[in-house]
Amino acid sequence: MVDDDPLIRMNAAEMLADAGFQTLEASHVEEALGVLGQHHPAIVVLFTDVQMPGAQDGFALARHTAKHWPHISIVVASGRARPGPDDMPKGARFVGKPFSAEVVFHHLKEVVPDEHKPEPLRA
Repeated sequence: MVDDDPLIRMNAAEMLADAGFQTLEASHVEEALGVLGQHHPAIVVLFTDVQMPGAQDGFALARHTAKHWPHISIVVASGRARPGPDDMPKGARFVGKPFSAEVVFHHLKEVVPDEHKPEPLRA
């Protein structure tokens, strides 16, 4: 879970935990790249905000992740930015903020392959 707002990050991490995922958190793209580099074999899904401090945004993180770790499913969220034609990698999902647990679960069910879905997403 990547978001610079600690309350949104905590709320989204809780939603991901309710969906059956163990969550790793980062507050900006550079921190997320470090976490991905260290833990990528065990990471199933990247859930990232778009607008964060630093030189890169969540769209760049999503594209980098898809290129370097194609096994990781991607969900991108934003309350302001909307994806342009080449912003999102193929197969990624976009969620507008504010989002509900139901919306997050729906997108996770669509994007995470069946063999990687935790029990709560299999229903």
